[in-house]
Amino acid sequence: MQPPGWIKPAVYGAVAGALALAIIGFTAGGWVTGGTATKMAEKTSTDAVVAVMTPYCVAQSKSAPNSVEVLAALKAANSYDRRSIIEKAGWATPLGGTAPNTALAVSCNSALALN
Repeated sequence: MQPPGWIKPAVYGAVAGALALAIIGFTAGGWVTGGTATKMAEKTSTDAVVAVMTPYCVAQSKSAPNSVEVLAALKAANSYDRRSIIEKAGWATPLGGTAPNTALAVSCNSALALN
């Protein structure tokens, strides 16, 4: 049995249309894979936590017993060492956390530089 003559061009057209749709969707349509979506969600979550915790870090810098010494060390330090000074002071450790958050330390350093 011979298939109708229109089947072959229809199948080629469907495959070409699917490929074109996928290419356009991923390049210009904003489609992403599941892995990329997960990375984007994690980054957004981290950015949100840092944004919320930065005022806490700045408040810690003003109310800590050793704030004068740490702020003087921050002013004297070069830009590469400031993050570690904030982390060692404990200002970048979230409430209930045991380790400092690096992104929070960077954000806190920027906020303290503006004050």
